Amino acid sequence: MRKSPKIGLVSLGCAKNLVDAQRLTSVLIAMGYEIENEYSKCDAVIVNTCGFIGPAVEESMQAIGEALNYSRKVIVTGCLGARAKVILDKYPQVAAVYGPGMRATVIRGIISLVGTPDPSAAQSVNPSGILLTPPHYAYLKIAEGCRHHCSFCIIPSLRGPLRSRFSDAIYNEASDLVRRGVKELLVIAQDSSDYGMDLKKNKTSLSALLRQLSELKRWIRVHYVYPSDEADRVVDLMGEGLVLPYLDVPFQHVNPTILRSMKRPGNIEKTLRSIEKWRSVCPDIAIRSTFIAGFPGETEEQFNELLDFIKEAKLDRVGCFPYSDVDGATANTYLNPVDEQIREERAARLMELQAKISYDKLEARVGKEYQVLIDYVSDDGVAVGRSKYESPDIDGVISIPNTKDVQVGDLVKAVITGHDEHDMEASLVEKTTGSISFIKK
Repeated sequence: MRKSPKIGLVSLGCAKNLVDAQRLTSVLIAMGYEIENEYSKCDAVIVNTCGFIGPAVEESMQAIGEALNYSRKVIVTGCLGARAKVILDKYPQVAAVYGPGMRATVIRGIISLVGTPDPSAAQSVNPSGILLTPPHYAYLKIAEGCRHHCSFCIIPSLRGPLRSRFSDAIYNEASDLVRRGVKELLVIAQDSSDYGMDLKKNKTSLSALLRQLSELKRWIRVHYVYPSDEADRVVDLMGEGLVLPYLDVPFQHVNPTILRSMKRPGNIEKTLRSIEKWRSVCPDIAIRSTFIAGFPGETEEQFNELLDFIKEAKLDRVGCFPYSDVDGATANTYLNPVDEQIREERAARLMELQAKISYDKLEARVGKEYQVLIDYVSDDGVAVGRSKYESPDIDGVISIPNTKDVQVGDLVKAVITGHDEHDMEASLVEKTTGSISFIKK
């Protein structure tokens, strides 16, 4: 039997990119390739890049350079791969460059570089594929691409128009993940609330899909739900206890003029009314959002409107990013760009304001009991996990010291004892039987 080629793979960027990397890894392993973490031992390396904003491009370029230090056979894929000239101008020695969603083409590239494994090396892979997350949670991508054309974004040109998956295929994947022990399903798409709008047959919607997934009796956490009637229906499901009371809704701004320039809907009054409605339907909802500071043409007065909104809305989690020119985005051509230093300063001011709000939000949780899903246990017995209000990697964590016999993937009950603006500490009450509940306390 000939030796199986060893493939290295690094994935950068968002969870949607991570899902692409999981699917690619699954095919490679099924074919008999070995996945190797040390580049120096690899026959070829795949760099799955992000290319959305400047810092992401810089990180991707650094990752490509690092891979080339160890391997002469480097394949670049992912969002930055759609801009092959940018990569080849700096790294002409890369073996091949492919855009996102080109899994079959990447596989053919690997075969041309290192050959195929012996057929006897082929492995059986679960229908839901290889997970690059911890085994107790998984991302469930329900659609590719996007139908919007926000002026600051180039996702439609990178990943194409909206292409929803059929609900039966999603449900079958989720069912397999649950059989494997996954306790939390994180539903993602570029705009999850648009799910199903493009399907000519088997018409469906995000809320219909979530109701179907709720039959699996697992935590279901939804990301990237844009303000819409569908968002209202998703919150209705949260009120019923079928979906985690966690709404990730990227508002981006609240000033009408800036939103029009962004080619985004909404204004401060409408957004506040939506938040009030969601909280009336699901009183324990946690709302997460992201904003852009220093968008071209943004005045100090318009930015202050955003600060006033932050004060009034009192969102649970907020991310704010200084506007970054994205190569190919319409907003790059807008007049009156904001000085880069002012962009940074405005983003910092917003996050400083939000830090106080977040602190008060977490203070209100002290003394209350929550079910916590454990993501990590340190050697000294500190279990680190999340409640219904925290998503992995982007929100705060709950640290529980002095745990015994608690393992990664366990569900425990814990009482919050302290916090800062982001993270919490808790005291262990008991391990649970493994059943999922939202514990509305």
